[in-house]
Amino acid sequence: MSGLRTPTDGPVALDDIDRALINALQGDFPLSRRPFAEVGVRQGLAEDEVLVRLQRLLDARVLTRFGPMFQIERIGGAFCLAAMSVPGDAFEDVTAQVNAFAEVAHNYRREHALNMWFVLATERPDGIAECARRIESATGLPVFLFPKEREYFVEMKLEA
Repeated sequence: MSGLRTPTDGPVALDDIDRALINALQGDFPLSRRPFAEVGVRQGLAEDEVLVRLQRLLDARVLTRFGPMFQIERIGGAFCLAAMSVPGDAFEDVTAQVNAFAEVAHNYRREHALNMWFVLATERPDGIAECARRIESATGLPVFLFPKEREYFVEMKLEA
């Protein structure tokens, strides 16, 4: 194992196996009864080692999420880009409040008047406005919604 440390311990060191695994998990994931065993065969690893390494990468926050991407609208749900203007001294607290909502898919800080951007994902289209209201109530700050007007497919793979 590569001796990954948690973010509070400082930078996380990745070995070549971690990097290869991250690269291998970014596309063409096998749809089978034991997909991690198949990934392991491709990478020369046992299934258990793939799972342990993946969990360590998630625990250390090298990876913040591992899972499928769905076109949620096809099953009746909705996605929406949202933004807030958060005072600098409150940013960490507001981030924790916003990220506590299960509907928040991911969150980014930007150098802009609207300095917090996040994606809401809900089971129903009307859930977007409802969740935005709950975030506003929790934080005391307005949430601006930017619904999708057109969809583009961009396959982005990051080399580790």
